Amino acid sequence: MQLFPRAAIAAAMLSLATPWAAQPAAAQGAAYPNQPIRVIVPFSAGTSDTVARLVGQKMSETLGQPLVVESRPGAGGNIGSEACARATPDGYTICLGTISSHAINPSIFVKMPYDNLKDFAPITQLAAQPNALAVTNDLPAKNIQELITLLKGKPGEYNYGSSGVGTSIHLAGALFSQLTGTQMEHVPYRGSGQIMTALLSGELPLAFDNFSSAWPFAREGKIRILGVTSASRSPTAPDIPAIAEAVPGFESLSWHGFFAPAGTPPEIVARLNKEAVAALRSETVSSRFRDLGITPVGNSPEEFRAFIAGETQRWGEVARAANIRVE
Repeated sequence: MQLFPRAAIAAAMLSLATPWAAQPAAAQGAAYPNQPIRVIVPFSAGTSDTVARLVGQKMSETLGQPLVVESRPGAGGNIGSEACARATPDGYTICLGTISSHAINPSIFVKMPYDNLKDFAPITQLAAQPNALAVTNDLPAKNIQELITLLKGKPGEYNYGSSGVGTSIHLAGALFSQLTGTQMEHVPYRGSGQIMTALLSGELPLAFDNFSSAWPFAREGKIRILGVTSASRSPTAPDIPAIAEAVPGFESLSWHGFFAPAGTPPEIVARLNKEAVAALRSETVSSRFRDLGITPVGNSPEEFRAFIAGETQRWGEVARAANIRVE
């Protein structure tokens, strides 16, 4: 009987063990996902929640696992976003981020619990939506130019409402004032529902709000929308002008995207990107988005990262010019 030296036997066992040891990692990547995926939404029920659920439900069909939406609102989106940033980067916790949580907050909060550019792996931008400049029916101004004239004639006498200090809607009003040389007093509310109630009751003369929130009331003739905040008119309401037609350079879009914690394996980010983009292209999601006045996007992680960097710089400049800070 031929005997083999111990070293030879050990080498042979190692050669067999090495490919076997590599299999679990490869199998895990190939099998992803093999459990439900948590989607943290850092805001209360509203457009953000709707976007996450619509896209997540469609992604579940192709991923073979449910995407479970978890609402963790507070601190302008900082609480839920921090939870996402600190989660295990294994692809089983992702979050929905917005222009507020991932572009504006770093410039307005005195202390941030996360770095919006370093602590996340962008997956894709899901959607973009214009805001609307809505006014009461009895406001004398019938268009943007007449509103500018009215505001300049009575500086500081007109209030405008938004969904909170430092939100994209607040900064849309700040940008409008900066570009038109007008002065308005900002009144923060707790969400679109309160804004619309204040407009309908006459408590507020004008407000910036999500187009999807204001449009149903404008369609019923209860309020008027003088302009949308996108660079061009909304396909949902092409008769309403873009504010940029009267105020060159004005643009303010609310946007939503999916993020994973930094360090999430690139192949998992790529898989999530692929399924999210496919969901956005589906008729189920795109038609529902159109009904809400939302435009589906679906770009690459690299494109989304560059977009966020640009938005962070742009809105930081607006916030500093308006001296907007949150303790």
